[in-house]
Amino acid sequence: MILVLVEKTLDGAAVEVSLETLTFARSLSEAGGGVPVDAVVVGDVSDSLRAQLAAYGVRELHHLTGAGFEAFAGAAWASGIETVLATTRSVVVTAAGTPRGGEVLAHLAARSGAEMAANVISFDGLSPFVVRRQVVGGQAVEEMRLATRPTIFTVAGHAVEASPAATPGAAAVVEHAPDVAEADLVARVVSTEEPEPDLSGSLKSARVVVGAGRGAGGAEGFDDLLELADLLGAPLGVSRVVTSLGWRPHHEQVGQTGSRISPDLYIPCGISGAIQHWAGCSAAKAILAINTDPDAPMVTKATHAVIGDLHEVVPAINAEIRRRRAG
Repeated sequence: MILVLVEKTLDGAAVEVSLETLTFARSLSEAGGGVPVDAVVVGDVSDSLRAQLAAYGVRELHHLTGAGFEAFAGAAWASGIETVLATTRSVVVTAAGTPRGGEVLAHLAARSGAEMAANVISFDGLSPFVVRRQVVGGQAVEEMRLATRPTIFTVAGHAVEASPAATPGAAAVVEHAPDVAEADLVARVVSTEEPEPDLSGSLKSARVVVGAGRGAGGAEGFDDLLELADLLGAPLGVSRVVTSLGWRPHHEQVGQTGSRISPDLYIPCGISGAIQHWAGCSAAKAILAINTDPDAPMVTKATHAVIGDLHEVVPAINAEIRRRRAG
């Protein structure tokens, strides 16, 4: 049996990358002769979530409850999954390649003494079980053999497209209320803050997107880029490094673990174009790259490119747009 950790949005639905992981798990199930796909969920389980997971082929929904699961704690969640494994004897445990999914499965692998692969994009054969995964920040693909059981791995964001199952599952709820050791609660979430409101518009539906990467230089380096976005009526999309450094909020991230966009025009400024970012913008109909490096992957893949410092090029573009509109 294949067990999938499903993460939820604030409104209680399964997150998109978890649905992608369920889709990946079904392909693995089909290759293995149709073994069942089950899900693990922490927190409230609504009827709509059950219906959503049933549509993705989930046979049973293992619901972890109790005081130890009231807030996120990676070790506690791993402990809960161990309880589920003791009853289901699953041979595969997987999750989306999110920070939370990676943390929980790393704890689980350490506890069970099993190998773990992160950011898997595909598999090749079941005996031995061989996966291909992204490494070096997504700039290379590594083949890895997983010989231990249970097989534990995370699925890279957008490695597959989420799609409902041809035959829905029952998503029958199975309750689990395991005891959680105090040691597993040492590192846990103690408070949360509301995210900043997304005032940039919808990245996924925008016809034009202005992109920004490390070349912005810092949190204070986005004024001209935001002005360009405003002049074009476009949202701002950023690379993973920008959000990792805290320069811009995560909802603006384009790429493997962010939004996938398909605008008529994408203007990436100071973005090198690593594979994880390209995964999110490759569907753009035209790309105008602004970069100091003529050999940057984004420049070599762009429809058009301007070789120069974005802090010089973008203000010049803004000035020309304003001039033409004034005339």
